[in-house]
Amino acid sequence: MAREIVARYWQPTSAETGELVCTLCPHHCRMLPSETGRCGARGNAAGRLALLTWGLSSGFCIDPVEKKPLYHFLPGSPTLSFGGFGCNLACACCQNWQISRAPAPAAGDALAPEAIAAAALREGCRSVAITYNEPLIALEYATAVAAACRARGVRTVGVSAGFLGAAARPEFFAAFDAVNIDLKAFSDAFYRRWCGGRLRPVLDTLRHGVHESAAWIEVTTLVIPGLNDGDAEIAELARWIAAELSPDVPLHLSAFHPDHEMRHIPPTPPAALRRARAVARAEGLRFVYTGNIDDPEGETTFCPGCGAAAIRRDRYEISAHALDARGHCLGCGAAIPGVFDGPPGNWGRRRRTVTIPRSI
Repeated sequence: MAREIVARYWQPTSAETGELVCTLCPHHCRMLPSETGRCGARGNAAGRLALLTWGLSSGFCIDPVEKKPLYHFLPGSPTLSFGGFGCNLACACCQNWQISRAPAPAAGDALAPEAIAAAALREGCRSVAITYNEPLIALEYATAVAAACRARGVRTVGVSAGFLGAAARPEFFAAFDAVNIDLKAFSDAFYRRWCGGRLRPVLDTLRHGVHESAAWIEVTTLVIPGLNDGDAEIAELARWIAAELSPDVPLHLSAFHPDHEMRHIPPTPPAALRRARAVARAEGLRFVYTGNIDDPEGETTFCPGCGAAAIRRDRYEISAHALDARGHCLGCGAAIPGVFDGPPGNWGRRRRTVTIPRSI
């Protein structure tokens, strides 16, 4: 059976009814006994907030770390990726909606964090990535997995939408060595209409991650035709990242494909994505990438010192590498910001599913 544990970040609101409020994210869901929050992963168990998905996974596979996407974190290395169930947003464009909108399974075998760390070592993975659904809603399990991984010298990666409350931000970022935050759009109206959330908490989460944590941060925006692809919005988004975070924070602009509740919207044209990249670069961002299309220039890391190609990629696979072990350009010596530790890996673009024996 899945282990149900008392969660953090909540307060009782009524001793008489047993109601409580979850303060993990800005929704501040109020729950009576036996009710769950919007995320489906946290619920009121007899007057205490419980994490209902402890140890439950929707699957494991080994991916290139570039697929998270992280282009400045241990390039070319494999990462053991897994997700859980549920999400605290309800994005109409969700491309993992089968698990993010699924309720927590009523029963299942829980997987010990130590088993995940051991599997990563056994499979030769330099990191474990909590992805596919929103990791912050299972914060207690994510931090336990991170601790188990770090005890074995394995790094941890989080892929999140960043819709997180201020009190939980320090613990969330402390759990990860690298985080990719999905900035859905630069419009509060978009967040309210299409995601069931708000923009400002995500921006505050990004500020905290970049300026108040040791985690390496990259940002992804899914560019959706007619909804968030205007030049003015892309420019405003990039200008905010450059001014409020850093011009060195990588921005990944990914192509949308019809899915979930947006099957009527056409895919993002490659030309539109390349234009968006040019707009973002014009606002001062040094590392802007395109994703989900064939675009060699948009996948290349260029040295900010001499302009040479420091890392060339072909759909997640490194085709050329001109950095030393510490991430300095071999041509001019300029440092590429990120996490570089030795030569690049050679995992390539492979994706391999993994079965991990249940331990508890």
